[in-house]
Amino acid sequence: MENYLSEYLPILIFIIIGFAIAIGMTTLSFVVGERKPDNEKLSAYECGFEAFDDARGRFDVRFYLVAILFIIFDLEVAFLFPWAISLGSIGVFGFWSMMIFLLILTIGFIYEWKKGALEWE
Repeated sequence: MENYLSEYLPILIFIIIGFAIAIGMTTLSFVVGERKPDNEKLSAYECGFEAFDDARGRFDVRFYLVAILFIIFDLEVAFLFPWAISLGSIGVFGFWSMMIFLLILTIGFIYEWKKGALEWE
C-alpha cells in the first residue's frame, strides 16, 4: 500500500507547486502593480460609446432559443465524426442506428423550422 501511494507523491507535489506559483503570481501582481487609472483606462471598452441602459436589462427569449438550438445541433453533429471513423468496425447495426439518429435529428429540425423557431423578425 505504501508503494502504491508513493507513486502519487510526485503528482501531489506538482499540484501543490502549481497552486503556489499561481497564487504567488496573482498576489505579486496586486502588490507590485501600479494603479493609476486615467480617462483612457476608464473609458468604454471596444464599443466606443458609453452604456445607455442597465446591463441587467431583459433580453428577448429568442437569443436564448437560438443559442440552445445551436448547442443542441452542434453537439449532435459532433457525434458524426467518431461514427465516421469507426464505421468499418461497427458494422450494419452501427450504420442503421446512426441513420435513425439522423432521422430523429432531421425531424426535430423540420419541427423547429415549421414552428418558426429559426426565424428572426
